[in-house]
Parts: sequence; structure tokens; C-alpha cells
Amino acid sequence: MASCAHLAKMLAQSHLSAQTRAPIIFPSVPSPISRSNPPNLLSFSALGSPIPVPLALKSPPPMASAGAVPSGNHTQALDPGPEEDELGRFAGVANRAADAAGEVIQKYFRKKFEILDKEDLSPVTIADQAAEEAMVSIILGSFPAHAIYGEEKGWRCKEKSADYVWVLDPIDGTKSFITGKPLFGTLIALLHKGKPILGIIDQPILKERWVGITGKRTTLNGEELSTRVCTKISQAYLYTTSPHLFKKEAEEAFGRVRSKVKVPLYGCDCYAYALLASGFVDLVIESGLKPYDFLALIPVIEGAGGIITDWKGHRLYWEPSLDSRAQGFNVVAAGDKQVHQQALDLLQWQ
Repeated sequence: MASCAHLAKMLAQSHLSAQTRAPIIFPSVPSPISRSNPPNLLSFSALGSPIPVPLALKSPPPMASAGAVPSGNHTQALDPGPEEDELGRFAGVANRAADAAGEVIQKYFRKKFEILDKEDLSPVTIADQAAEEAMVSIILGSFPAHAIYGEEKGWRCKEKSADYVWVLDPIDGTKSFITGKPLFGTLIALLHKGKPILGIIDQPILKERWVGITGKRTTLNGEELSTRVCTKISQAYLYTTSPHLFKKEAEEAFGRVRSKVKVPLYGCDCYAYALLASGFVDLVIESGLKPYDFLALIPVIEGAGGIITDWKGHRLYWEPSLDSRAQGFNVVAAGDKQVHQQALDLLQWQ
């Protein structure tokens, strides 16, 4: 197995050509990381000042042991997964794919372009399509035997199934993108036998990138981070993309939670989950998310000490194949397990 120093060197080399990321400036932000004080394992080298870790740090989540865990109506068998040096290669390619998507997105952001409607009436742009193609080119160039499931083009693989599947959402939050609001994100997930082992949330305009890798601490621009402690839902800050996206019983269930939190907030798409991983938000609840909307979030949130499940408390699970349909899921994520359980109790989802 490769040493930590070797893995860090591999990923640093894969990003020497990447543009320098300049994150938003927050109060009391520590000085940028210097090359004499390199980032932690499996982070990338395009560094800027990280957001400070707020409140109490939690211990990293334990790695899953062999056996089986309940996953909704599924039973997901766990195995040791890829070796550490393989994870390093996967992370390097994932970062290059995010860089490529970001270059496309920056070219179109706040520019005039045609907006089309999909069959479900959700918008799509040339930026969504071109960013997905840019990621596909890099991933298949490195791992031609892997499969890809993208929001725009679905399944891409000669075989009907594969052990390794990349699940891509080039622009999660297209409505934010087309209205000029830089709170959308590129989502990249890598599944091994249905289990998310790597996830990236990338915001190319703000130059922020969250990277989650199974068994490791989540990073933002190379700096480790943690969710914050919040044990009472009455003190929680809650995000959802829009209250108008909930239908019938789901709207009533969400309303029960919203009435109990300290502050309900709206409009961040995947960026809300990134803020949760960074310790600025306590709870995110959404309905009808497709697998490409949430699979990349799982390693990011769990690697920061948080929890993300469906509304019944079951592990989110979707194993893509040629015949898979991207059905909708109800998702609840929390930085603290106690608030997560209190939200489940209020949702009362059957």
C-alpha cells in the first residue's frame, strides 16, 4: 500500500495545472496553507484560505466493517473495497474531471445561451451538456472499464453493469446557474458495487471544492472540516432548496420540521449540504431527489461526521445499471445524530 506522503504527492501533481482556487473570505480565516505545510492525505494542491472549522470537532466516522447493513428495502453487502493507492488514483481523476467541468461552466456563467426544457420540464443548458461530456472524457480516458451514469446522458458502458460506476451531475442547481446565482455545484460520485466511496461537491465560481473519501476526513480546498454539534432541533438551522418542491404528504411532513427549527432557509441546492459538512448548517431536508443529486453528498457528509438517510432513517442506496431508472428519493441530512433523529420523529414518514 502506498504511503500517505506518496498519495498526497500524486494528487498534488494532478492539480499543478489547475487554476488557483480563491475561496470566499470569512471573518477570522486562517492564513493560506504553505507548501512547507502541505494539506492532509488525498487533498489537492490548488489551495486557498479554508473556512474555519466551527464549534466542537467530532471524531471521524468509523469505517464500515464487513457484513451487511440495511439500505431501505435492500441489504447491501459490504467488502473491504479498493486499496488506498487505488482511492488515490480515483480521487486524482475525480479532481481533474471537476476542473474540466469547471472550465466549461465558467465560460457560460452569466452569459446568454439557450435554455431548453427536459421531459419533466426541468431546465437544461449547453453548459450542463458540455460539462458532462468534459468529465466523461477524462474519466473514461483513465478508466475505460468503468461505467458512467450522468444526469444528461444516462448509462454509458458496453456492459449492462459494472463494479465501478461514476455518477455525475454537471450542474446541480441549473435554475441558480441560469439566474446568475453562484450556489449551484458539480457533483461527482464513484460507486463500488453500489456503495459511494468518493464524492465531490465543486463550486467553480467561488473556487470551493469539498472532497469526501470513504474512511477519511472530508476536506474543503485541502483543509479537514467537521459538522458542528447541535443536539436540539429548536436550535437548528434548516435548509431546503424550495418549499414549493414538496407535494401533498411530503409538504405536511416538512412543515412539521420547519415549525420546530430555529431558522428555516431556502435556495442552495447541493451547496446547502456543503455548508452542513462545513459546520454552518444543521439540517437539510428535501423530497424527490434523483440519485445523481445525492450520491456524491454521502461521502462528503459522512466524512465530516454527519449523517444522511432517507426519511425513514434508512441508508440511501441505488445501484445503477443499463436498466436502472433514476427514481426520486426523500433525503434528510444532519450534522448531529440527535437532530437527525428528532427530524425523523417529526417527519413521521411511513
